[in-house]
Amino acid sequence: MTWRSGLDENTAGELRALLEAATATDHTAPVSENVLLALRRDLGSSAAHLLATDPSGRLVGYAYLDATNPAEAVGELAVHPDARRHGVGTALVTEMLTRAGEDGHRVRLWAHGEHPGAVRLAAKLDFHQVRTLWQLRRGLREPIAEPEFPPGVRLRGFVVGQDEAEFLRVNNAAFDWHPEQGGWEIDQVKAREAEPWFDAPGFLLAVEDGPDGQDRLLGYHWTKVHPAEAGEPPIGEVYVLGVDPAAQGRKLGAALTLAGLRYLRERGLDDVLLYVEADNHAAVKVYQRLGFTLWHTDAAFLH
Repeated sequence: MTWRSGLDENTAGELRALLEAATATDHTAPVSENVLLALRRDLGSSAAHLLATDPSGRLVGYAYLDATNPAEAVGELAVHPDARRHGVGTALVTEMLTRAGEDGHRVRLWAHGEHPGAVRLAAKLDFHQVRTLWQLRRGLREPIAEPEFPPGVRLRGFVVGQDEAEFLRVNNAAFDWHPEQGGWEIDQVKAREAEPWFDAPGFLLAVEDGPDGQDRLLGYHWTKVHPAEAGEPPIGEVYVLGVDPAAQGRKLGAALTLAGLRYLRERGLDDVLLYVEADNHAAVKVYQRLGFTLWHTDAAFLH
């Protein structure tokens, strides 16, 4: 077991191969986008990679522990399919608990796809489920209504170098309750702008004229396209959709969702996915009315 604050290219490549093998076997990615972004930078003191190797030096397990929150560290892990049922997962989680405990942190552990092995491991180590995240999907070849925006509201694409501050204002107000999406800073936006999938025209902004004559952002629908992989076709995503709390009641959420779906269909995609908290009943109802149905579940467990 080795903790690292950064990964060299060879180790990062070996880790990506492990994650790809786990994804191919489980039909769901074992770690989130935040972890994938972390592979490319030095983590400093707030987060770390944990590498588990066998006696030959082959990477057989990986964990990521983010202790940015002063009360609770968040962990994700993956075990190579060839090395499962040999105690690697237990060893990774035990090491994470030890490291977090030294700093007084509790540990929140994600089980993507609510994988049965991860659920059993959580129960074995006295974790209890505290959060459920649903992935919903719908087809894009089904009818998509024309979005209707209130008078004076215009829809346009995001402009890099111009719209970051307004996006952060609205995003952090809309998601002040959310552990991953809230409290963003400019570095988190720029990291995504540098990703190959970033598409400024598909980052849709609903704006109106502000008192200073500048566009005032009311809400946004940031779309994303996942490339084809493992024999699966590319798929669109409602990556993030947010509405300024001050603009609630103007039916912007549904209009922005429809606009993004039509944009993704115009790009030639057949299907779209999104993630929503299972207990966010208002959002779930909106998405269900728009034709989304449950595809799979991610679960978070707290120790």
